[in-house]
Amino acid sequence: MSPSKAAQLNPKTRDALTAAQLYYLQDLTMDAIAHELHTSRSSVSRLLGHARETGLVEIQVRSPLDMPRQLEGDIRAQFGITAHVVPVPDQTSDVERLDRVALSAARILGGFIDSNMSLGVAWGSTMSALSRHLLSKATHNSTVVQLNGAANPRTTGILYASEILQRFGSAYGATVQQFPVPAVFDDPATKAALWRERSISRVVEMQKTLDTIVFGLGSPFAGVPSHVYIGGYLDDDDFAQLRATGAVGDIATVFYREDGSSDGIPLNDRSSGPSLDVLRGIARRVCVVSGESKLQTLRGALAARLITDLIVDSGTARKLLAG
Repeated sequence: MSPSKAAQLNPKTRDALTAAQLYYLQDLTMDAIAHELHTSRSSVSRLLGHARETGLVEIQVRSPLDMPRQLEGDIRAQFGITAHVVPVPDQTSDVERLDRVALSAARILGGFIDSNMSLGVAWGSTMSALSRHLLSKATHNSTVVQLNGAANPRTTGILYASEILQRFGSAYGATVQQFPVPAVFDDPATKAALWRERSISRVVEMQKTLDTIVFGLGSPFAGVPSHVYIGGYLDDDDFAQLRATGAVGDIATVFYREDGSSDGIPLNDRSSGPSLDVLRGIARRVCVVSGESKLQTLRGALAARLITDLIVDSGTARKLLAG
């Protein structure tokens, strides 16, 4: 960073940056840094912690004996995607497993985001967990776009979805574009009519030109229940229809089968999410998955070619490769 840019930082961030450079790049001890900055050793420790928490410093641990790296290579060879495998002990609970994967995903995602980019976000249990761990990264002229509506017969869904989106917007200094429509319409004709409204069609067009999307996989089988299946978005007839058509999960409330097909699933005609063809047209598609209960759903998404980057726990990765 140039001296002129460093001078523009607030004092704490400037000192944290200096301490991090001295500690990580020049191998100075905390005592030596404390002497150089005319402060105490404990203050240096706090500055280094601030540098890690705010994203000034990213720490990666790499080992040639690390099993996750082997799994990542195997997933790339078998499915042609980039994988990030999060090591999680097998005895970990579903809730803790999700939180660990979400924490890692939040840090990985920051490396994909930059200025002048648009990021699509599909709300849900996984994205809610991920959004709580996002690290701040200053960008400009960036936009976060809601991929599907969140309203249902019980609630407008605005509070739930907007809380997730605002966390992304705050983390990246991005403008947030909400999508105030039902998650699933009662009648396809109502959706068609609303899609002709300029205020709605503008967002629909934005979704088609996104640079990156990040999403979890909705699954009726998940250990941590997917929000769309427990939040009042689907009624008994909808569930029966999904079973009858062989649907195994969804992305942004667009449903698909384990073989990756989605044709002949009537619920998709009423869904507010982008079609699978639209999703496939987006350059980077980051999928975050936790738990073996989502294996069938994950296989369907891979078969549909909906994923370019997969962030997954080690147990689920092993099961995926086992077939």
